[in-house]
Amino acid sequence: MKIAVPIEENEMIAQHFGHCEKYMIYSITQERTIDDKEALLTGGDHVCHSNIGNLLADLGVEIMLAGGIGGGAVNKLAASNIETIRGCEGNATQVVELYLAGKLIDSGSSCQTHEQHHASDEHHHEHHHDHNHSCHHN
Repeated sequence: MKIAVPIEENEMIAQHFGHCEKYMIYSITQERTIDDKEALLTGGDHVCHSNIGNLLADLGVEIMLAGGIGGGAVNKLAASNIETIRGCEGNATQVVELYLAGKLIDSGSSCQTHEQHHASDEHHHEHHHDHNHSCHHN
């Protein structure tokens, strides 16, 4: 299995999926541990909304751990058989490890903008910024 995470330069999860230019692709073992990771550069703004689902699916990606992501992007990933977990933030590797441990859940919030995400998810807002990893834990 492979997991994709949209990242910024510092390997923190990008909070604006539609503006991402780089993904970290994690190869996962049968024992649900990280075997390897490699960076994928997409080449620029809004590539994420056009063909990224097909590109990632061709690489074997089955899971997307994303920060702020709109419903259209979630649907396009789903059309490529990629499950999206929304509302992730923090260090990409730590968030992947949380997912593999079963401690990460989807925020249930697709958003048009980062600000709307926080407005619609008030319960988790403070919690988002108190940690260096994703806040949506079981």
